[in-house]
Amino acid sequence: MKVTDPSMPAALDGLRQEAESFIRACSRERGLSDAEAERRWAEVRGQIEATGTYAHTFEELEHGARMAWRNANRCIGRLFWNRLHVFDARAADTEEKVFEALTRHIAFATNGGEIRPSITIFRPAQDGGEQVRIWNHQLLRYAGYEGETGVVGDPASVAFTQACRSLGWQGDGTPFDLLPLVVQVRGGAPRWFPLPEGLALEVPLAHPEIDLFQGFDTKWYAVPIISDMGLEIGGISYSAAPFNGWYMGTEIGARNLSDESRYNLLPLIARNLGLDTSSNASLWKDRALVELNVAVLHSFKRDGVSIVDHHTAAQQFGTFQRNEAREGREATGRWSWLIPPLSPATTDIFHSRFEDRELSPKYFYQRPAYL
Repeated sequence: MKVTDPSMPAALDGLRQEAESFIRACSRERGLSDAEAERRWAEVRGQIEATGTYAHTFEELEHGARMAWRNANRCIGRLFWNRLHVFDARAADTEEKVFEALTRHIAFATNGGEIRPSITIFRPAQDGGEQVRIWNHQLLRYAGYEGETGVVGDPASVAFTQACRSLGWQGDGTPFDLLPLVVQVRGGAPRWFPLPEGLALEVPLAHPEIDLFQGFDTKWYAVPIISDMGLEIGGISYSAAPFNGWYMGTEIGARNLSDESRYNLLPLIARNLGLDTSSNASLWKDRALVELNVAVLHSFKRDGVSIVDHHTAAQQFGTFQRNEAREGREATGRWSWLIPPLSPATTDIFHSRFEDRELSPKYFYQRPAYL
């Protein structure tokens, strides 16, 4: 039960409660003594009373970000939460320094294909205002160009692509143009930066046995780095904290390239496979979907890029659940997100139920900065 402090203004008392809960939990999980935890809480409480906020130590920032991954109800890959590498970029106070930190993150996370789960945390909000904001949904993503005959590229990127073009960026107009990085500091004018040549690792897709794409040069980037979500640790909000794991194959093969609202490649692949598309009963979508996912997994493994299939990911999530139970914690989750989008009934997750309870620390959604 949370206990209010009558000596504090109501606005600060909420922060005090969140901070105390986090400091005690973080100290306990890091193996600090009760005396060390009490000393640290006294410091934090003093900072809140004197300034209305407090600053995390690097160790608290690191463990808090890892706890947030552990608490991410929509993520199937949480088994590796305690391996997250944390970059402290709270000193980055210009657009150039933010850009440098982002390119460092991409290079470190990519690691030649042996993907390393990473997060870069920029300075927290102050006086209700965002200090750093990244406009991109992901640091690496393809543009979407809307024209009279439809969209070339990724339809999910149309609005952001238009925003980039209004800032002066112009892409090549191909289906797979990597977008620039757009950053904003202290509410100032947004600035775009082109990705350095060769920084983004991309994987050309091919099926091991079939000419699946027949001239449509399909590829995907190696690292999914979510960059528009916020991070909350102990009542402190970080509006810019891009993070990544590695891909589960179905994210690319069963969603990004298959959804009708995205690249919608299933009709093309079905034609190339010679499937009967006149009736849903032929299961042409299912057959095309499987072969597309075979191509994704084959291509990433061929190029030595980390990826996991959905069956293995589901087994890893089961291990995560058992690990959490041993620590006396319940693994929360959102079932509709945890089940893979391909053959979900073949995984244990499909036959399970989870409490979709929000825990802190946490990652949270923010309104796109360009809207």
